[in-house]
Amino acid sequence: MAVFAVGGTVRLAHPRSAGYTNHAMSKQHKHESGTNPAANHQATNRRDATAHWADETAAKIIREKGDKARYTCASGITPSGTVHIGNFREIISTELVARALRDLGKEVRFIYSWDDYDVFRKVPANMPKQDELAKYLRFPITMVPDPWERDESYARHHEVDIETALPRMGIHPEFLYQAQKYRASTYAAGIRKALEHRGALKDILDKFRDEDHKIQGEWWPISVFCDECNRDDTDISGWDGEWGVTYHCNLCGHTETVDVRTAKGVKLGWRIDWPMRWEFEQVDFEPAGKDHHSQGGSFDTAKYVCKDVYNWDAPISFRYDFIGIKGSAGKMSSSSGKVVTIEDLLRVYTPEVARYLFAGTRPNTEFTISFDLDVIKIYEDYDRLERVAWKIDPAKDDEAYRKARRIYELSQVEPVPAGDGTLPGIPPYQIPFRHLCNLIQIADGDIEQTIAGLENSADGPALKPEQIPSLRQRCECARHWAEECAPDEFRFRLRPTGETAALSDTEAAAIRDLRDTVVARIGDYADDKACAEAIYAVAEKHGMDGKVLFRAAYQALIGKDQGPRLANFLRSISKERLLGILAGY
Repeated sequence: MAVFAVGGTVRLAHPRSAGYTNHAMSKQHKHESGTNPAANHQATNRRDATAHWADETAAKIIREKGDKARYTCASGITPSGTVHIGNFREIISTELVARALRDLGKEVRFIYSWDDYDVFRKVPANMPKQDELAKYLRFPITMVPDPWERDESYARHHEVDIETALPRMGIHPEFLYQAQKYRASTYAAGIRKALEHRGALKDILDKFRDEDHKIQGEWWPISVFCDECNRDDTDISGWDGEWGVTYHCNLCGHTETVDVRTAKGVKLGWRIDWPMRWEFEQVDFEPAGKDHHSQGGSFDTAKYVCKDVYNWDAPISFRYDFIGIKGSAGKMSSSSGKVVTIEDLLRVYTPEVARYLFAGTRPNTEFTISFDLDVIKIYEDYDRLERVAWKIDPAKDDEAYRKARRIYELSQVEPVPAGDGTLPGIPPYQIPFRHLCNLIQIADGDIEQTIAGLENSADGPALKPEQIPSLRQRCECARHWAEECAPDEFRFRLRPTGETAALSDTEAAAIRDLRDTVVARIGDYADDKACAEAIYAVAEKHGMDGKVLFRAAYQALIGKDQGPRLANFLRSISKERLLGILAGY
């Protein structure tokens, strides 16, 4: 059996822990499983093209788009409110496929579009200065002021939050700002082409609509933000067949003819804008949510627009599903304000574990992000995967190892270079998340003290300097979770010296015996089992059920009826501190 370091002790890995298991987040949250044996292997010069769903997609892109000098992978969002981890699923899904393409030796351009020239339609419930923001409804989002007064606009505030967080996850796209591009008339040719083909575009949009929902009357593929009042409540009254578009504002009455080549306010409608940009940026891959991928949805219409009007084949795509918040009905929504952000995620999960939640789950599987006791199970699953990837624990067979190894590779912040099958560097220092939370609470939240305790531990392999940064990151997550997310029964605070619990005479006598016969020689016990036997011996000596002694000990130590496993708990606290707490008995 393999040996690995856990919290400064040596643990033997039982064969049943081989392989990897599902996240304990919901019944629907399943690891990617199964491969496509018939997949084309023409580009597998570095890694197996069927090892993971991202690899399968990369192989499909090469197969269907041809062997190109560079592939473009795209993603994007409208920064109309807080960008949440439901939106992040698209970002990381794109990044994982881009990484898989690079692992096949391909050059990849990963673009992320901020659709910040979209209309500000609704003030999200979680925004400050609601009345002030409401004054800017129907403006382009990029012209709405930042209610926090940190950035130059409302849109930019949300963009900065994401652009700051993504590098922590190892995600580095090229950001495109659609407000800049539209105001610079970058898409003038694409807009004119849409005007020239507006009859065909109308037919495409109507193709998936029943008679009651087909476009009625005169229709234009563009909208215009009024140059006078900046709102989009305008009607197009004419197009000269060249570059001139005339509009009338229904709010301020302004009428104007603008040149599409210089106008700053002319914009394509969403279902035209999206495929136009596919052609403009030469996009080869872009995933989309299941709402866009529904039958007759925006992706279906965009495919026809892209091919029939802009003469570009739509990108390879797949549908990704929604992410829920445990304990809350329905999907996350920026407009409702019911969101969990990437920063929220990274306060509880290290970047590698956060990536693992997505890399280890097929995109078309709905799952729920949890911040309760499931967090402990997530870390256990990741640690088990890590041990298999490093060949510390055996996988059940070669296929299980191959899948585990690939999920682990894609979970890392820094790309893992292809090689001879050996991971670079040394394995991270593993300590169970539950135990780490206990150690941090014992240290009153002091992370450096917690790390120093592990460095100075006489049990097991030494903590190496190069393992400390990742351990510190896990400590920060453990502290936040224990203090802010864990259920009350999981939290504790060691009593200060001199503070005592209200115990019966029998209980107090047993605690004195526990102090003088067990705590006084706590360093002599080889393991938790030996310490536990000594604790039970004290209970037997006083004619007391073990549970009664445990309750008294927890009351004396933390003022609760229960707590961490007592033997391990006592061995995790310094003898001097224990003796000080129990001195009053």
